[in-house]
Amino acid sequence: MLAIYFFISVILIGIDQWVKYWTVTNLALGESQDFIPSVLSLTYIQNRGAAWSILEGQMIFFFIITVIAVTVITYLLIKYRNEHWLFLLGLSFVLAGAIGNFIDRMRLGYVIDMFQTEFITFPIFNVADATLFIGVVGIFIYTIFEEKLKGKQHGKAN
Repeated sequence: MLAIYFFISVILIGIDQWVKYWTVTNLALGESQDFIPSVLSLTYIQNRGAAWSILEGQMIFFFIITVIAVTVITYLLIKYRNEHWLFLLGLSFVLAGAIGNFIDRMRLGYVIDMFQTEFITFPIFNVADATLFIGVVGIFIYTIFEEKLKGKQHGKAN
């Protein structure tokens, strides 16, 4: 069963890299085109930092953080392989996001970003960023759900 969650990570990394390849081959740097009018556009940028380009140029920092994160997430996936699917799926999404952007940083020295929201001011992001966010939300929801379950079980025991 654990292999499924690693497989999901591999598929998400593949999707992330394919979308980045498509962006680079179909848009000029800085070019933008509507994807979903008034909602989402595709804008090709090269991000040398994190969201809003914070920590720009800190490649060693990103390398160390990513290696630590990938190691910890892999450990958690193995250790908690019998946990609820939402927790494991969240971890696999975070793993995919971390590796997807790591590949860019190691190969290019920057991350390829392309999705720009039109209805709110938000950093331009990519599939890896989205999988990181979705994974963290999934883990957060799971954690809240688990805490409520423990509270109900504790209440019944009294």
